[in-house]
Amino acid sequence: MLRLDNVSKTYRVGSFGRSRLTAVRDVSFELREGEVFSLIGESGSGKSTIGRMILRLLQPTTGSITYGGADVASLHRGALKEYYRNVQGVFQDPFSSYNPIFKADRIFNMVHTEFFPEVSKDEWRHRLHDALESVSLNPEDVLHKYPHQLSGGQLQRLLIARALLLDIKYLVADEIISMLDASTRIDVLNLLADLKERGLGILFITHDLSLGNYISDTTVILRRGSIVEMGETAKVFGDPRHPYTQMLLASVPRLHAKWNGGAQTRDLPDPAEVPALIEIESGHLAAL
Repeated sequence: MLRLDNVSKTYRVGSFGRSRLTAVRDVSFELREGEVFSLIGESGSGKSTIGRMILRLLQPTTGSITYGGADVASLHRGALKEYYRNVQGVFQDPFSSYNPIFKADRIFNMVHTEFFPEVSKDEWRHRLHDALESVSLNPEDVLHKYPHQLSGGQLQRLLIARALLLDIKYLVADEIISMLDASTRIDVLNLLADLKERGLGILFITHDLSLGNYISDTTVILRRGSIVEMGETAKVFGDPRHPYTQMLLASVPRLHAKWNGGAQTRDLPDPAEVPALIEIESGHLAAL
């Protein structure tokens, strides 16, 4: 189990770092294997910061992130390598994940050398082809190609295939379809659903409520670093209780409706004064 307990992240900003900016404030939740867990919020709500802390690209200012009972911040060398063997991330811009002077499939050679040196080249080639086919890629179409020769969707699937080769338990998917066209989006979403059926735990970070509703089992609504509502996705979307969640849902464009001036914003409480989450019903909490 991957668990966050009262995690906060504060940055020093301004001249000489004299000011403080709190990006994440007292966030707690658990991510289990075989679950798609969505973090939803507008830009600047702290979604990606949470994902980067889970991946240890950032350190929490306060609070703890634990995996299998071990504090992630305390992991070093072999233990940290084993953590990355189980927890991996895929990010919004697939092109920035690759070095353009190397072929894209270099990432698989690195996994082979670093994590599976005992596996023969023939066996590794077989595993690689199986992983590529499991993400609906034809090995002949994507291997030995440079990043600029592949589409964004293909590059994203290569990164997911890399995670499958590691046989990971958790995937941090940070806005991974926001740069893809509509037809490719649904393919990647369905792929994530397939991975969930295999027992993979997925942290799905998005600003798009419809995508979160489509794929997730559990949803957290973030506003400026604080959780304002969380619970089973059907309950959060079917009966939103926090004014911010209600405003977000009211702002979603309707396919068969014309724009009539847009949803009206409301006076919402200052995030620094967000109250503690209370249980509305079983599997549904809100900060009211």
